[in-house]
Amino acid sequence: MACSQLSAQMRGYGLTTAEILYHLPDHPGLLQTFLWQTWDLAPRFPELRRFLDFWSKELDGSLHSVRFAHKGVIGPARWRHVDVSMLLN
Repeated sequence: MACSQLSAQMRGYGLTTAEILYHLPDHPGLLQTFLWQTWDLAPRFPELRRFLDFWSKELDGSLHSVRFAHKGVIGPARWRHVDVSMLLN
């Protein structure tokens, strides 16, 4: 799994965290928070959009608001292969 995450990061994916506020189905005047996190591709965020579409179509709690943050952990400009061996006593 770690190899596939590194591979995704090398293709430009970053960690996306979304804070979703939604109305409770039984008590629409109350809001509930849901945190969701995945690897996603900025600036279009296809995974986040797919999840929000699923939420709107399949779940009862209507969306109030969504706040998200995205952090590209590693990119091609930051990655370099170092071929070195050291001997420590």
